[in-house]
Amino acid sequence: MVHSLFNKAGVLVFAFAGSLTMLPAVAADTPARPSLMLPATAGWTAFTTRMTDPDDYLPDDYLHGGASIERALSLGVPSDKVDAYLQGRVFNEWIPPASGIGPISDGPLHPFYNNGVAQMLRKNPTYRVADLTAEAGKNLMPWAADALKAQNALVLANRNGETRQARCWETGVPDFHEDPHSLYFIQTPKEVVMINAGRVRHVFLNVLHSRNPVPSWYGESVGHYDGDTLVVDTVGLNQSTFVDGYRTPHTTQLHVIERFRVINDGKALDTSFTVDDPGTFYKPWSARRPRYRSRNLTTVSGRMEEDTCPAGNEDRFNQGFDPVPTAGTPDF
Repeated sequence: MVHSLFNKAGVLVFAFAGSLTMLPAVAADTPARPSLMLPATAGWTAFTTRMTDPDDYLPDDYLHGGASIERALSLGVPSDKVDAYLQGRVFNEWIPPASGIGPISDGPLHPFYNNGVAQMLRKNPTYRVADLTAEAGKNLMPWAADALKAQNALVLANRNGETRQARCWETGVPDFHEDPHSLYFIQTPKEVVMINAGRVRHVFLNVLHSRNPVPSWYGESVGHYDGDTLVVDTVGLNQSTFVDGYRTPHTTQLHVIERFRVINDGKALDTSFTVDDPGTFYKPWSARRPRYRSRNLTTVSGRMEEDTCPAGNEDRFNQGFDPVPTAGTPDF
């Protein structure tokens, strides 16, 4: 439970110690980095309100970079609404890198409109349809491209369009960053814990990867600080997740490197990552994900609370969504 992880330090220490036995230390303990940690009543969130303006929080290239503007215009966004469109898209879409191959995204034939963008453009919300004609789509191995073609067909038939995080499943890495809910950090000298919408990741500091990590939902993450940037290296991911909200598959060769840096006088968290999987992609690709320092307005108490995603999350209109995770036996 999130309450237990957050409030009972003894539980955290016990879990950390058990995991560290297989990871030999290679450097001295890293001092705590409180810049990543926020009070319990705040988190790094992608939710914005009328009282928060991402222009005040984000580097200029997030909303005004040439690649972002060009892509928005190619999707038919009116020139006077490009800024508002891009602001709405960063809610639950990644931003392509300044150069190089970026993430799978939508295309002009089937634009993706999340609720905020749809309202702004006066369109109906849509589910994601991957553009396989763009550079990112051409970077897929044939088997992965075929998997996305099949998924696209389902979405266009109004079937199975929700993301895995919307269906309450563990998301893996890098899809962990898609969820716009508040991201919390807990820092100890030997470990960083990330908590997002009830999903928990552990990053062990200044250690090597174990020789043969057993594949798991979030793999094995080791990290170190490079100046003010937390660099996280993750391997050992199982094949039960997708790398994005378009349901792009991957193999157990998936290798993800993330970089977390607090910017703009502590107002924003700049997250970038590079994905390499020679079994799925011809070349590595990368993306960025903005988050803002904000009060957690999604809970009654204003504090991080236990996630209740499965409650009331049925497939009410029989659209073929993934069933939410269900325990086969009681927890207690």
